[in-house]
Amino acid sequence: MLRTRRLDFVYVWLDATYVHVRENRQVMSKAIVIATGLRADGHREVLGLDVGDSENETFWREFLTSLNDRGLAGVRLVISDAHAGLVKAIGRCFQSAAWQRCRVHAMRNLMTAARPQHRQVIAALIRTIFAQPDHDTARTQLRAVVDQLRPYAPGVAERLEQMETDLLAYTAFPAAHWPKIWSNNPIERLNRELKRRTDVVGIFPDRASVIRLVGALLVDINDEMRRFGFEGGMRAG
Repeated sequence: MLRTRRLDFVYVWLDATYVHVRENRQVMSKAIVIATGLRADGHREVLGLDVGDSENETFWREFLTSLNDRGLAGVRLVISDAHAGLVKAIGRCFQSAAWQRCRVHAMRNLMTAARPQHRQVIAALIRTIFAQPDHDTARTQLRAVVDQLRPYAPGVAERLEQMETDLLAYTAFPAAHWPKIWSNNPIERLNRELKRRTDVVGIFPDRASVIRLVGALLVDINDEMRRFGFEGGMRAG
């Protein structure tokens, strides 16, 4: 059912987790890719899943195309990490939607360019960007933080400057939605639960068995997810 029903959602979250599957007498790591979405009436649901060899662009594009073929419509924002293959697939399959780079993953990426002794201060500076009340002030604050960082953390400053559009995409939407749409945290929590359940299995006998188990788990989780909603409507700010 999760892989066949029609879809009409405004926000879409995308993420992947990995399991071990026996294939051709070998144990291989396989990616489980999952999409969740939020409807205009404020209900969030699992949209679909698939299992493949890796998170490359081809696999993600096939998965996203399958969602579009099932009638996925009305998507205005896609939230994910910055995996290169995924970002390219989003650009191809959701051309009319904005892309929000997960701020949690972005922070991790920025910290890799910072000296250990500066990381706490830099993280605090960057968090001030997300404390701003609207797009203009968030953009102004991001640029001010970039200027502050240039003298002692030029690598972080350069990366942050390049991220501006994708990191602030959430500001085009109602402020009440921001805590949920500026990161991939909602779907990552789901993935942690799936990982906990699939780790019990250890090694799956084949790809089909992964689809059966994970699909059944997601159907159970779906009822709880439907109670997730936003206040303030779905109209862009």
